[in-house]
Amino acid sequence: MEIRVGFDIEVHCPEATPAVLMLRIHPERSHDLVGAEHLQFSSLEPVHHYHDTFGNICSRVVAPAGRVVLRGDALVRDHGQPDPVVPAAEEIPIARLPDAALLFLMGSRYCETDELTPLAWNLFGGVTPGWSRVQAICDFVHGHIGFAYSNARSTRSALSAYNERSGVCRDFAHLAITLCRAMNIPARYCTGYLGDIGVPPAPDPMDFSAWFEVFLGGRWYTFDARHNMPRVGRVVMARGRDAADVPLITSFGPHALTKFHVVTDEERQFAYQARA
Repeated sequence: MEIRVGFDIEVHCPEATPAVLMLRIHPERSHDLVGAEHLQFSSLEPVHHYHDTFGNICSRVVAPAGRVVLRGDALVRDHGQPDPVVPAAEEIPIARLPDAALLFLMGSRYCETDELTPLAWNLFGGVTPGWSRVQAICDFVHGHIGFAYSNARSTRSALSAYNERSGVCRDFAHLAITLCRAMNIPARYCTGYLGDIGVPPAPDPMDFSAWFEVFLGGRWYTFDARHNMPRVGRVVMARGRDAADVPLITSFGPHALTKFHVVTDEERQFAYQARA
């Protein structure tokens, strides 16, 4: 299958403002692109692209004063299968974990492992280690937090989400990541495109999505505490310890978001509409 993804974002800057954008599809999906990934960053020449510590593509720019338009469009080939479910995947003892996985056991900006470790062991210490334990964590987070765009905020951490019992997809991911790390399971934050493919359309406007990955049985597996079911058509853009590592726009000065539109859908739907 092929998935059309893209965005149309506008911001207003009161003055010339240096910024770092993280709006590119992750390099691991580059071989799945049908043609080029088309980007339009108005008035932002020159654009310097680089890879950060986590392998994400970042775009370094200086936004001029006034209106700035950021647009992206890509066609992505996808296997069309749901996220894999591997109940036999086992936890790996810390002493045998790869060096690169250790970072994802530690606390981070939005993931207060020190605060939530007692809770994690109380809830999940008796659950079978491995896949079953991670799924139990997802089940708990999915049932504990209510999804609500209306009270989203960028400062909410895993602990806050647990106490407030409300949040958006990033809050579900942060709480699940924190509980996994507290149980000595490496977990990392992911952001990208996830459309309503194979499921009833959501009533909310399309947005970028957040989920997480855990290291079990020698590889990383996808989990999603918000939807809590295997989904089709994830297109990862960036990974990190938590949302602080993967912001769409990091501006070194004030800016106001004036337009935000995201597209992610199976391409054949567009073709059908064009013929109708």
